[in-house]
Amino acid sequence: MGKTAFMFPGQGAQYVGMGKDFYEQIPVCKEMFELAGRASGLDVVALCFEENEQINITEYTQIAMLAAEVAMLKAVEEKGVKPDVTGGLSLGEYGALVASGVMSPEDVFKVVRKRGIYMQEAVPQGGAMVAVLGLDTAVIEKICEETEGCVSIANYNCPGQIVITGEEGAAQAAVEKLKEAGAKKCVKLNVSGPFHSPLLVGAGEKLAAELDKVEICDIAIPYIANVTADYVAEKEQVKPLLEKQVSSSVRWQQTVERMITDGVDTFIEIGPGKTLSGFMRKINRDVKVINIEKVENLNKLDELV
Repeated sequence: MGKTAFMFPGQGAQYVGMGKDFYEQIPVCKEMFELAGRASGLDVVALCFEENEQINITEYTQIAMLAAEVAMLKAVEEKGVKPDVTGGLSLGEYGALVASGVMSPEDVFKVVRKRGIYMQEAVPQGGAMVAVLGLDTAVIEKICEETEGCVSIANYNCPGQIVITGEEGAAQAAVEKLKEAGAKKCVKLNVSGPFHSPLLVGAGEKLAAELDKVEICDIAIPYIANVTADYVAEKEQVKPLLEKQVSSSVRWQQTVERMITDGVDTFIEIGPGKTLSGFMRKINRDVKVINIEKVENLNKLDELV
């Protein structure tokens, strides 16, 4: 029998109306949206379901996304499906923490509300993130290292898709070199800052103070951290890794490859969009991928119970 992984997406997959059917049809999901509102001091229900511009601003995006993810997670759990391992991309790592029993939903909502604020505040003028398509990872790493200024890899998403991050001038200089080296495409991302860059170390330090206020529980279900692409062995490692995650590379491809090596053959993406399912097609087409974004998707889980 193979293993099952729960995986949670990060910022960028949000949209108005995400999770609304869960809120309206499943009581525990409604509870999670309302809990997110109380814990964050925001009207999360309105943020997620009513037309607004805030949903795409980091300070608000993160709590909205996580509310939807945790609500959907609770619906999956009610179906009786349990993971053998969990992981999430950037913000999604907090969904994995809830699934693994490491943090309570309330504490996660409190921390992520602050994480969004600190990351928004830390954004320097002129930061940029660029998706680099169709170029060998080692070449991208070398060009980033050799480019003057602050530019580094933000995300190892999947084969052929790496995201770089840093100062706008340095990122643009790197893009010119990457194109010369044979990159098929370099797409500037519509984000409000150079996330997962050393420029955000200060945001991580502020986040650490918030993490000190919450309880980290024993790891009931193994989870893999973005920073290391490895299992978190002791609960004492959780807070330092979350602090570092804000300014470090997200090793998503390596995370998934580790899971597959350890016998995972079914991946359940829980949350808005199908970003991680798309990455999976490029990482490994031989595994089963189930996307849970609508209530009707829950029927796909019947064969796993």
